[in-house]
Amino acid sequence: MNLADMLTFADIGQLNRIADYYQCECKPNSKHELIQSILTTLGSRPFFEQQVRQLNQADQRFLNNLLFDPRQYYGMEELVAIARQSMDKKESEAGASPRDLIVRFNKSGWLFNGTTQQTRYLYQVPQDLKLRFRDVLSTHLRTGITKTTEPPMYRDEYHLLADDLKLFLQFVQQHEIALNAEGMMYRRSQQQIMEHLHISEELVGKAGWRFGYGRSFKDYPDRFALLYDYAFHHRLVREEQGTLRLSPAGEDKLGAEKTAEMIQLFRFWLRLYKGAIPNLSSIVYWTGECASEWSTAESLFRQIGPFIQPFYYDTAEAIYDNRIIKMMLHLGMVRIGEHEEGRTVQMTAWGTRLAASCRSISGDTTPIMFDK
Repeated sequence: MNLADMLTFADIGQLNRIADYYQCECKPNSKHELIQSILTTLGSRPFFEQQVRQLNQADQRFLNNLLFDPRQYYGMEELVAIARQSMDKKESEAGASPRDLIVRFNKSGWLFNGTTQQTRYLYQVPQDLKLRFRDVLSTHLRTGITKTTEPPMYRDEYHLLADDLKLFLQFVQQHEIALNAEGMMYRRSQQQIMEHLHISEELVGKAGWRFGYGRSFKDYPDRFALLYDYAFHHRLVREEQGTLRLSPAGEDKLGAEKTAEMIQLFRFWLRLYKGAIPNLSSIVYWTGECASEWSTAESLFRQIGPFIQPFYYDTAEAIYDNRIIKMMLHLGMVRIGEHEEGRTVQMTAWGTRLAASCRSISGDTTPIMFDK
């Protein structure tokens, strides 16, 4: 339902609150005049852009989270959870309340109650406003991006992740792989697998913390941890009696089509990392919007970084560099190069296609949960 429809269903009290918020000059007892005045005010693109520019970081994160949430309706507790997720530690300690965010969005006509008996205590965002917000935010973010020429050398991993999944499954099929008491492959086996794959990584050392990005993230390097968790979650491999074995499903997967596999790996990554980065799909989308040409990594983070919340010891910048951009490289979504202006990033055609799909990803988007 669009804004005009929701204004029609709104009572005159809410219409007056919205008109007062935007300082509309109209008769407070005329519903028709209130609606027309509000629509005229919000129909002005410069005014609409000004409203978005004036949002503080918590408001901007809250808006961003609503734009990419696949749900049509929200209960109050769901809205409070989204608003709380949008506030950083400093804002919470300063006494800011999640309900204050919700009240502001309600007063501004960006959140409305449902229009039926079943939805009257639920909330929704007008569909046309969602599209306009996304368009205005895209323009706002892209204006701050520093573009560069193509770097002399760059890295592009294409669809090698899907190739390496098959190589990993083949290795499991052809070797007896022992697991330790914690269900982890011994370092010798890990090193042999790394030598077998197209993209090798350094094994995980004992120092430092590793948690929050998948079941095997604490034991294996980032890219391989994604592959292993994908294989385990889809029951392509089995951990049984201290040994890693290929399952019948894993044998069938050896003949899978590469493009379809990459799409499934991308969707799996979004769900696997969602616990640590709840708005990951929106960050991927904005990166796609901002890095269609070669762009400096510094300017990308400057524009998109405010949407990212730290996760324990991971700063927002570390999350963007290591958990998002690096993994997008492994998924074939971006190229990364070194330029005289610093590290540069460009979306691939494949990555642009996947990033655009984040606008409408629906279905099961809950974080991946593994059996003990």
